Amino acid sequence: MSTTGIDLLTPERVADPYPVLAELRSRQPVFYNEHYRAWFIHRHHDLLAALKDPRFSSDRIRPVFEHKLTESQRRERAPTYRILGEWMVFRDPPDHTRLRKLVSRAFTPRAISEWRPRIIEVTDSLIADVAPRGRMDVISDFAYPLPAVVIAEMMGVPASDRDLFKGWSDDLMVLVFGARGVEGRRRRAQNGLLELSEYLGGLVRRFRAAPAENLIHTLIRAQEGDDTLTDDEIVGTCILLLFGGHETTTNLIGNGLHALLAHPDQLERLRMNDDGEYLRAATEEILRFDGPSKMQVRMAASDVDVGDQMIRRHEMVYLVQAAANRDPDVFADPDRFDLERNPSDHLGFGFGLHYCLGAAVARLEGSIALDALVRRLPDLRAGPEPAEWHPTLISRGMDSFCVSYTPSEGTAA
Repeated sequence: MSTTGIDLLTPERVADPYPVLAELRSRQPVFYNEHYRAWFIHRHHDLLAALKDPRFSSDRIRPVFEHKLTESQRRERAPTYRILGEWMVFRDPPDHTRLRKLVSRAFTPRAISEWRPRIIEVTDSLIADVAPRGRMDVISDFAYPLPAVVIAEMMGVPASDRDLFKGWSDDLMVLVFGARGVEGRRRRAQNGLLELSEYLGGLVRRFRAAPAENLIHTLIRAQEGDDTLTDDEIVGTCILLLFGGHETTTNLIGNGLHALLAHPDQLERLRMNDDGEYLRAATEEILRFDGPSKMQVRMAASDVDVGDQMIRRHEMVYLVQAAANRDPDVFADPDRFDLERNPSDHLGFGFGLHYCLGAAVARLEGSIALDALVRRLPDLRAGPEPAEWHPTLISRGMDSFCVSYTPSEGTAA
């Protein structure tokens, strides 16, 4: 296999990226892929070192805008880069440190635990809707609406407006998560960003004038000394949370159920075990085995040597979590799905400064959702149609995944 220009988004590799990632991890753990004009790093210890190393910069929006676009491209794409530039995931310290410290006030363990009853309630309602049918699309009927409803409620979005986020999120995904060959993707993404930004700006102004108990007002109140978030920073943070938060949880639920149905022995273990610690450990194994994030992107802030390769300043770098999480030097029999494994070293949510801020919410929603699905839908099984995986480089998730089960009344647990 030539590794100089390998395409990772062929239909076969989108459906199952792990064979090619295993071969790359073994043969070319650090290599420059001409197809993407970027470096790819695959081994667990190299990823862990890179995630700790400030030379691998998250500030990749501004350099691309300033140095890699033509003047006409900068004029056309300025609104996209202005909004994405407010995202803390595209900032380095000290800006990142300041933003994360303020935003983290909304994600304390106590604040997250207070949402458990509502997550259970939404989960019960969604299952009650589909249980009598005997069939559903896991993504559109369950895994997408659950986190979308929860994050929208957390922000104080009126119920009548929640469907708006589906279209905006779909448009944004093709840009942020690296889909290629999607006609008009940048223009659609920019239009979605502008519409969403305007809408959220209206909510920020509303909750400044009339405080309410929601995440937006928590961000308005967040203060560190004399420092507070600007309206643009609040809007940018909300876009990041709306998009990244529900997309991650949707993929965690979908991928998790897909893995469980492909491994009936593990499905039965989960169904028969009502220990909360077992459920939490099972969620970690799902994150390791087939988590919602395939890669994280960095830009080299200076020349840096990884293995026997020299990565030059301003070159793009993909840190391939999906390969690292199946590294046999860290995980015994890594391609085996085992809910009794203790995969504490997995990098499913990253590591260090940019460890996923919403990881605790995603874990809570994912564990509640998967536990409810396998217990309350008897004889749950994959439908005859193959799952449709979306062709993105960064994320790992499905557009559609049909399952069937014995119909029931669907009453709440």
